[in-house]
Amino acid sequence: MQVQKFVEIIGAEFYAGVPDSQLKALCNYLINTYGIDSRHHVIAANEGNAAALAAGYHLATGKVPVVYMQNSGEGNIINPVASLLNDKVYAIPMIFVVGWRGEPGVHDEPQHIYQGEVTIKLLEDMDIKPFIVGKETTEEELKAAMDDFKTVLAQGKDAAFVIRKGALSYDEKVVYKNDNTMMREDIIRHITDVSGEDPVISTTGKASRELFEIREAKKMSHKYDFLTVGSMGHSSSIALGVAESMPDTKIWCIDGDGAVLMHMGAMALLGANAPKNMVHVLINNGAHETVGGMPTVGGNIDWIGVAKSCGYPNAVSVDTFEALDEALKAAKNRSELSLIEVKCSIGAREDLGRPTTTALENKENFMAYLKELKG
Repeated sequence: MQVQKFVEIIGAEFYAGVPDSQLKALCNYLINTYGIDSRHHVIAANEGNAAALAAGYHLATGKVPVVYMQNSGEGNIINPVASLLNDKVYAIPMIFVVGWRGEPGVHDEPQHIYQGEVTIKLLEDMDIKPFIVGKETTEEELKAAMDDFKTVLAQGKDAAFVIRKGALSYDEKVVYKNDNTMMREDIIRHITDVSGEDPVISTTGKASRELFEIREAKKMSHKYDFLTVGSMGHSSSIALGVAESMPDTKIWCIDGDGAVLMHMGAMALLGANAPKNMVHVLINNGAHETVGGMPTVGGNIDWIGVAKSCGYPNAVSVDTFEALDEALKAAKNRSELSLIEVKCSIGAREDLGRPTTTALENKENFMAYLKELKG
């Protein structure tokens, strides 16, 4: 189904959400139609943030908003759905558009398998009425579902369109770019040159995939790395947990701006604990690149100011490889928490593959290596 028809049938005037590759057609349509416009379209820090924004829109206008997200974001909306939107509380009606990653019977990456199995159940448990949209869904069926939803929404309840792979299409192209010149893959290669055999925790998406391929190219073991294939926004907290438990080992975290924004409070916890053996590298391209390149607000944030305000004793921003190497070596040699923001371009190799080890194998190999380091 063409996304224009999908949007027309829904009939909403306000969208907030977190981009998803399954919803790329919708995301590109919204960017082409509205851009980032606080009156019509906002890319939120996380899905709960989007639901709260949409609730504010409803309170001010009385109209029904739309919140879009990957199904992994269902966990982030449980709190506002249960304690804010629910008809036993404020009865705020909302339409969710949910990309169904890990749909049973459809091959997907490991972090999506269980989430895919429970996607519909979680919606139903939250009293959100679902309707599944697939390639075969007709306009008449979608209109009938929307008419049914209107009755639910009028009662102060919520509804969700669950989008199967390939269900929505959009023919127009959108080009996402910035003015930075350093590519993330090269940045990660420089990080591994300096980190050596130190443990590395990398964020979800292309960063972990590129780290895996760099180790392959260098014929290095993958035991040094914990590839956080899911749990977007939590890599730095995982790294903090490791660093606090292994104070004599340098621990590196490779993070992204979209991930840091999603759970930004983690930086405050990091700064408050200030582990002396941790280096937090924030690769900032101002984009949700793994799911298509849609913008974040990360490119406009003074991350050095944020880090220092949170208590990081060392924070620096770099935009050249010379400055990056200098910052990496200094961070490796100092006994204090460090943040290195690296300004990054949007774009990755077209032939980027995926790790060939399973998530469980990755965990077991990493844990074995940490045990080896402890002696």
